[in-house]
Amino acid sequence: MKWSRTRTLVAGLALILATNAVALIGVAYNRSGEPESALKLTQRELQLPYEWGLRKENSGISLALRWRVLAEVPKGRYGMAGNYAGFGGAPNWLDKTKLATLGFDVLEPEDTRLGRMRYSKILPKEVLLVLELDGPTYRTALGQAQEDLQKEEALLKANPGQKEFEERVKNTKRRLHQEEHQYSRLFVIDAGLDMTSLRTKYPDRSHYAIVHGQIQPHIIETNHKPKLAGYVSGLSITQINVPARYRGIFESLQKSTQANAYGVAVSPFEVSVVYGNRLEPWITEARGTKD
Repeated sequence: MKWSRTRTLVAGLALILATNAVALIGVAYNRSGEPESALKLTQRELQLPYEWGLRKENSGISLALRWRVLAEVPKGRYGMAGNYAGFGGAPNWLDKTKLATLGFDVLEPEDTRLGRMRYSKILPKEVLLVLELDGPTYRTALGQAQEDLQKEEALLKANPGQKEFEERVKNTKRRLHQEEHQYSRLFVIDAGLDMTSLRTKYPDRSHYAIVHGQIQPHIIETNHKPKLAGYVSGLSITQINVPARYRGIFESLQKSTQANAYGVAVSPFEVSVVYGNRLEPWITEARGTKD
């Protein structure tokens, strides 16, 4: 019995050591050579943990990526952001044809009972997603918010003194301000299966990062008819650990101003996030900023 326990203990320790060794080798490989991409993100794209600062002991901290998709906003949703950070969505570019190129079987018509049942049961598939930072997609989202405000102000002008339209203008102004100063500028703008072809299409490694993520078929209603589309359901890695040497920066930010109810820091900061050979991110630099 004594020998058996000893052997079990040794085997357990060996397993732990082997697991740690494999993990360390993976980290070393990911960070070897030139970075696959390098993004400079701010408090708009990185979120502090909601509970951080409320605990007496904080041995570590990680930041969550706040990414978006540019999804079509349904009619009637004035003053509302149609793409909330980190919750996925169905962008226009992810249509039935695109799903087929990603390996999904989309031959079954979606306007049949069998088709709706089939597509509702398909599980998410991991693919390569392209993240665009502060590029054309963000400017499109900003332009949409500006156009929405112009439309609401025109309606208020045609209906002076009516509280409903005054409230609509107020809400739309708030959304425009958030789009200009608070909302994430990091968008999922494409997907594929081949790393080389995606990088050829998006060569700027300081504004486009290629990451692992999940996509699944999703049926939406268009003009009261079912339409098969794709839904970006998540990124494979959304939490980025803060190295110990930069932890004090976020402690200082936490002391100077509290994060809002969603964990989004009010004090500005800038973080350099690098993706390596395994498309896994890590932080190479962090600093607080004045603006």
